[in-house]
Amino acid sequence: MDSFSIVPQLIANSIIAGAIYAVVALGFNLIYGTVKFFDIGYGALTAVGGYAVFFFFKKLGLALVPSVLLGVLVGGLLGYIIYRFVYAPLRKKKASNTIMLVASLGVMIAVQAIVAIFFTSQFQTLSRNVGTQQIYNIGGGIITQTQVIILATGLLIMAVLAFVVEKTKFGKAVQAISDDEEVAKIVGINTNRIIGWVFFIGSGIGALAGILVGFDTGIEPIMGLSLLLKGVIAAIVGGIGNIYGGVLGAFLLGFVENFGIWKISGEWKDAIAFELLIVFLLFRPRGILRK
Repeated sequence: MDSFSIVPQLIANSIIAGAIYAVVALGFNLIYGTVKFFDIGYGALTAVGGYAVFFFFKKLGLALVPSVLLGVLVGGLLGYIIYRFVYAPLRKKKASNTIMLVASLGVMIAVQAIVAIFFTSQFQTLSRNVGTQQIYNIGGGIITQTQVIILATGLLIMAVLAFVVEKTKFGKAVQAISDDEEVAKIVGINTNRIIGWVFFIGSGIGALAGILVGFDTGIEPIMGLSLLLKGVIAAIVGGIGNIYGGVLGAFLLGFVENFGIWKISGEWKDAIAFELLIVFLLFRPRGILRK
């Protein structure tokens, strides 16, 4: 029986991990589904969001909600600026996906370095009162108040993004660009402006993911790469370019990771994640749901 007493906690850990991966995957899916290139720089924006809140909330002493909103805004604006001054000129010159990939890698390295210069590479926490938050016991699994907020935020972002993409004019324009950008231009859609907004929104979602992780475990300049990889795996497993698929993939990844290390060392968690990715690439490359 002792062997199974940990199952409720594994389930709780899986759900929370899935919620974090879902937020990362949602922003990545939105950007990738629109411009069709692998934006590694997106990962660094998760750290930007976390450190922006660290600055506003812990250094300047602003209230929590304004600090989080400012953190999301900073991440979104930086993502938009990167698009305007790095990606848009390259896309105008018809740069290949390989060149875009290398450019985004440079963006990630540069952003991480700038964050480290201003805030050092030292691990930081966002909460002002560490260890004082409320804890819930649900069926034998322990979950913190922060983790409840993470789960609720992930589901809320999914619902809002799904509504925007499926029910609004902006969403229809995004879908048109995703299907065929040249045709979208012909029918009068300002693709450059729409894609700029996509980068702003997607980057803001990525920054929010970094903020949530910061309140749960903490932040460091290089945190973005790990989050990016998990978000990308979730997006590919769920169905890249599909909002609901990304969320399904994120929760599947969370469960596979946490139950995969039930009897072995936690150091194998990343290896298990990539094994899941390889299985899907081999046997179901389109993911759980189609685009």
